[in-house]
Amino acid sequence: LTTQWNMKEVERVGLLKMDFLGLSTLTLIDDALKEIKRTEGVELDIDNVPLDDPKTYREFQEGAAYGIFQFESSGMRELLRKAKPTRLDDLIALNALYRPGPLKSGMVDDWVERKQGKREVKYELKELEPILSDTYGVIAYQEQVMRIAQALAGFSPGQADVLRKAMGKKDPKVMAKQRDAFMEGARAQKVNEKKAAKIFELMEYFAGYGFNKSHSTAYALIAYMTAYLKAHYPVEFMAGLLWCDIPGR
Repeated sequence: LTTQWNMKEVERVGLLKMDFLGLSTLTLIDDALKEIKRTEGVELDIDNVPLDDPKTYREFQEGAAYGIFQFESSGMRELLRKAKPTRLDDLIALNALYRPGPLKSGMVDDWVERKQGKREVKYELKELEPILSDTYGVIAYQEQVMRIAQALAGFSPGQADVLRKAMGKKDPKVMAKQRDAFMEGARAQKVNEKKAAKIFELMEYFAGYGFNKSHSTAYALIAYMTAYLKAHYPVEFMAGLLWCDIPGR
């Protein structure tokens, strides 16, 4: 079954809206793998390359990201040189944070300074550490907002998702109800009321800039794969990159 209704009407009647993206980068990777096999006799399993390869991270750290999916803009390359990513979690966070809102708000600079050890990583409550440690205490993802609501206020996954949507839409009436529910849940969990209120305000602030982590992870993994190919098989990688840009292919 298909429909030509807009996305809001589709969701209102209970149907599921899905976006499917066609990425030329996947063709690039496939072409490079075939060329590596032809020229080097190596059958590289790109889905199982090590995710802690120093040579690959050097490409990112030096800002040598031309041709690397999602990381090749001049602004992103400058940010890579500042941030010096050392793990996949860093690439996921950079992918999520490199947007106008976080850049203007100072979130990105805060994240970089915490990663570099120039600013102390602090958590209002110990329960936040396992949720925010991947992003050095910065709330970067929608999923983190949902997990905080579950951990501190006993929200169900469904309730946490309602909160996420409300924060994204910034509806004052809905947010007032959500705040009351969060504070009530926090009291039931015996969380300090002042700290609970402060955390809710932080969540509300960051939720306006929050990104979907699962989306960012998929993109960061594809970026890592292209960087791995560029670092270890530059000739085959560049051939694939140029081949993808042939008009009409």
